[in-house]
Amino acid sequence: MHSTQDWVRFFRYNATHHRVNWDLTPSITLSQTRAVLRSLQAWQLGETSDGRNLLRAASFHASKTGDEHFVEAMQLFIKEEQKHGENLGRYLDMIGQPRIKHNWGDTLFRRARHFNTSMESWTLAVLTVESAAQVFYQSLKEATSCILLKQICREILTDEAYHIQFQRERMEQLFWAKSMPGRIFSRLFYKVFYFATIHVIWFAHRRLFKAGGNTYTTYLRKMRYKYYKTLYRVTRTVPKPQFSYS
Repeated sequence: MHSTQDWVRFFRYNATHHRVNWDLTPSITLSQTRAVLRSLQAWQLGETSDGRNLLRAASFHASKTGDEHFVEAMQLFIKEEQKHGENLGRYLDMIGQPRIKHNWGDTLFRRARHFNTSMESWTLAVLTVESAAQVFYQSLKEATSCILLKQICREILTDEAYHIQFQRERMEQLFWAKSMPGRIFSRLFYKVFYFATIHVIWFAHRRLFKAGGNTYTTYLRKMRYKYYKTLYRVTRTVPKPQFSYS
């Protein structure tokens, strides 16, 4: 279990690393572009959120717990996500494709989170989407022959692994602070939310997932595995040692 200050130090360090060679020329084919473009545009839009509502929830949580470093950790986390969005946007610019401003999935998600000040709900949503993002970006990497796009995906996948660990540790703190009845309810709610959300993601991006070599069955198997590595583990294993905020 890492302290919040550990995560602040990590995010600062990670921000100094640049793993994409922007001198490369995009080499995506027309057929590959057709297969991935709509999902690439939608995901790029989703990565560009200013994080205002998430930071509001983080501020409430920090005040409640006395975790003085948490807001900064979340600011750095959001900045890293925005870097992903900017890299995807830069790639779209390079291949002459527009950055979209509206998408039904992104609009739905933004409206749902507008009034959300619960850190638990935010962490659950982010952990679920970040888990799906791992499959998404791996599929995007496999769906094209473009070395530049593969580098972008590889960098994002590297960051997402740490993002999931960061969010999973926070979820452990939130979950095990609950009463026994609260944990019983949350166990069920987490599972229902996770599997409902990943089905929405499959429906919205199934063409890209298929282009990257996934069927519905393989996608579901991968997402089920990620559930057991994250939320199932959070709700079944009492964490050791004690939580630390500093």
